[in-house]
Amino acid sequence: MATKKAKPKARKAAPGKKAAPGKRAAARKKAAAIPRGMHTITPHLIVDGAAAAIEFYKKAFGAIEKMRMPGESGRLMHASIGIGDSTLMLVDEMPQWNAKGPKALAGTPVTIHLYVEDAERTFAAALAAGATVKMPLADMFWGDRYGIVVDPFGHEWAIATQQRVLTPREMAEGMKKMK
Repeated sequence: MATKKAKPKARKAAPGKKAAPGKRAAARKKAAAIPRGMHTITPHLIVDGAAAAIEFYKKAFGAIEKMRMPGESGRLMHASIGIGDSTLMLVDEMPQWNAKGPKALAGTPVTIHLYVEDAERTFAAALAAGATVKMPLADMFWGDRYGIVVDPFGHEWAIATQQRVLTPREMAEGMKKMK
């Protein structure tokens, strides 16, 4: 009859030394390469007034605040919000680190594309919250109801609802008719 061997007792580390990994380390889950709730690409906006931007995005786009990390000065070092199934990260401008928003740069080369269930309703909510129209909503040759607003912080948002699913050929034909 085989006898069970007793498990050796865990040894305590000597003062000033780290203990060998134990049950806690073994119980830790391996971190996912892409955190839960995130996508492969996640915009990270630099905003002059990130806390105010969060409030604007709540009113304009139904954003839900996930977290905020204020620095010693009260300015946000990091924040994240959810809009639909996506996350948007924000940070306050930090000119000392060359982190400047669209207003400091006199514009932005980036447009954030936001697909929504009702472009009319979202466009109106963005305007009511303080956005300005860059391109009015219209039916587009590629099948979307589409328009662009600029938020009070200088970021551009394309707001769209897909109305029709078109082939590349149908889109090309529609584009030719625009001329």
